[in-house]
Amino acid sequence: MAAHRKSRQRSLSGHTVRTAATLALAGAATATAFDGTGHAEPALTPAQVKAKVDKLYQEAEVATEKYNGAQERAHQAEQRLESLRDEAARKEQRLNSAREALGYMAAAQYRSAGLDPAVQLALSDHPDQYLDGVALAERAGHRQSAAVAGVRKQLREIEQVRGAARVELAALKTRRAELQQQKKTVTDKLDAARRLLSRLTARERARFAADTTAPGASGRASRTVPGARTGIAAPGSATAQAPTSRAAAAVAYAYSKLGSPYVWGATGPNAFDCSGLVLAAYRSAGVSLPRTTYAQIDAGRRVSRSELRPGDLVFFYSGISHVGLYVGNGRMIHAPNPSAPVRIAPIDEMPFAGATRVA
Repeated sequence: MAAHRKSRQRSLSGHTVRTAATLALAGAATATAFDGTGHAEPALTPAQVKAKVDKLYQEAEVATEKYNGAQERAHQAEQRLESLRDEAARKEQRLNSAREALGYMAAAQYRSAGLDPAVQLALSDHPDQYLDGVALAERAGHRQSAAVAGVRKQLREIEQVRGAARVELAALKTRRAELQQQKKTVTDKLDAARRLLSRLTARERARFAADTTAPGASGRASRTVPGARTGIAAPGSATAQAPTSRAAAAVAYAYSKLGSPYVWGATGPNAFDCSGLVLAAYRSAGVSLPRTTYAQIDAGRRVSRSELRPGDLVFFYSGISHVGLYVGNGRMIHAPNPSAPVRIAPIDEMPFAGATRVA
């Protein structure tokens, strides 16, 4: 049998040592990257920060409109539940009255049911009167049967109302859970945007705020009442061009709110989100609008871009997630996002999705 040969260890050459050291360093760097230590986030230019923040604001606005819709549905569910509870209370009150009357009948029957009717007839001093009494008792028995049937019917109705209330309560719990989910989405997006903005200098943040609307529309100019030199229709001109007095009143309201802060979920009077602003504007004119952009676009007659008149609602993005109030000359008043107040801006600054005339 051949003996096993012991393998000879090869010495490491200089090239091999250098290769091994390189691989070891690369492995250490990879491990460091995975555990999150010693790994700096890539530096972003102000333009890149602005692009990311704009995207986060748009995503937050989508979530805001979903939140607004869930809040509206939760409110409706609360109203239906309260109505069902009121109805159940009224039915229970009627049931208690019916039960009380039935109890009186049963007690009277118990007191008069001591003798057999034939015996009572035989012992009666006035048989004719007794026979009349028997007929009355039979009629009373029919009334009692009807009363029992009525009580049973009311019990069934109350149980149906209670069942509907249980369904509505379950729906309300679902709506509230949806509210919390959308609220978290909104706050997460806005927190991420604030963290990105914190990387900018004060001057860069000021420039970002000024550029939140279309190029050339500064925050200072947007918050002042526009004049002829800006090319923006003045309030008097916009209201005069409005197709109806209600549209004119909505436009006037929007002008009066220039500079108000954006607060998601707000409908005024001192802060607004985008759909909240147009809702409040038309509410001031006596017109009731739905809460969300998705519903507002169907709240009136659709008009083309070439037909726009002051007071029309203008919508943006494929998901219909933003809305403004048209004021003429290609401009709108809208609540942009948390970095900018209610202001005037060109409708060209966002992808146009459609327009609706509600009054």
